[in-house]
Amino acid sequence: MDDPGRGPGSVVIARKPEWLKVKLPAGDNYLKLRGIVKERTLHTVCQEAMCPNIAECWGVGTATFMILGDTCTRGCRFCNVKTGHPNPVDPLEAFKLAKSIEELALNYAVITCVDRDDLPDGGASQMAEAIRAIKRRTPHVKVEVLTSDYRGDRVAIRTVVDADPDVYAHNIETTRALTPSVRDRRCGYDQSLDVLTRVKALRPEKFTKSSVMLGLGESDDDVLQTARDLRSIGVDIITFGQYLQPTQKHLRVVEYVAPEKFAWFAQAVKPMGFRQVVSGPLVRSSYHAEQAFATRL
Repeated sequence: MDDPGRGPGSVVIARKPEWLKVKLPAGDNYLKLRGIVKERTLHTVCQEAMCPNIAECWGVGTATFMILGDTCTRGCRFCNVKTGHPNPVDPLEAFKLAKSIEELALNYAVITCVDRDDLPDGGASQMAEAIRAIKRRTPHVKVEVLTSDYRGDRVAIRTVVDADPDVYAHNIETTRALTPSVRDRRCGYDQSLDVLTRVKALRPEKFTKSSVMLGLGESDDDVLQTARDLRSIGVDIITFGQYLQPTQKHLRVVEYVAPEKFAWFAQAVKPMGFRQVVSGPLVRSSYHAEQAFATRL
C-alpha cells in the first residue's frame, strides 16, 4: 500500500515482489562469456555482486569487468564482494582483459574495481593501464570506469582521468544521512562528491556518473537532495536502483520500491539538468550503460 509519509508510489512490502524476479542465466552468449572469464581468471561484478541482470546482460554478450582481484579491503554493509587481504596485483590483468573484450566483440566496456587500500595509489595505475590496453587493442571500444574513491588521493584520480576513459563513474551509493550505516567507515559522502568534483575540474568535457540505491530507509527529500548534490558538481548521469540483500549478514531491505516510484524519482530529477537519468528496480550503475551513452550523450 502507499505510505503517505514517503511520497507518491511508495510501497512497503514484506516479500520480494514479482517485478524483482529474474530468469536464470542461460544461452550461448552467456556460456561463451562465462568460459572466457573463467579461462582468463578474470572477475566480473556481475558474479561477485550477484547482479540480478546477469542473465540479460551476459545473454547479449556484455559484462562489467572487475579488476584488481576479487577481494576488497573495505566492508560496506550492502556489498557481496568478499573482504579481506587481497592477493598481489596480476601484472597481466590489463592484457588479458583487453584480449577478452576483443574476443567478445564488445563496443562498450565497463571496468570497475575493488577497493585496494593496501596499494599506495589504491590501484589507480592498474585501472589506467586497463583503459590504455583496451584502447590500444580495440580503439573503437568506448570505456566506462567505475572507480573507488582512492581515499580522496587527487594524484590517483588524475592517473585514471589521464588514461582517457569515455565515462568516469563513482557511486555515492546512498544519502548523506544513511552513509555511516551503509558504507565502510573509510568511505564518505563528501569524499565521493570530491572525487567527481576533481574529475570535472581536470576534464570538464568528461562525462561523470553516479548511482543511488533505494530501499534502505531513505526519505524522498534526502534522495532528491543527493541528486541535487551530484548535479551541483556537474555529474551528467544518475541511476537509481533497488537495494537487494545479498546474504543474511548484510543490511536488510527496508522497502521494496515500486516501479512507479522509480518513475516518479526520474521525473523529479530530470529538471535538475542531468543528461541521462536511468531509474528502475533492477537498474545498476552499469546496466545498459552502452545504450545510455549511445542514445543520449
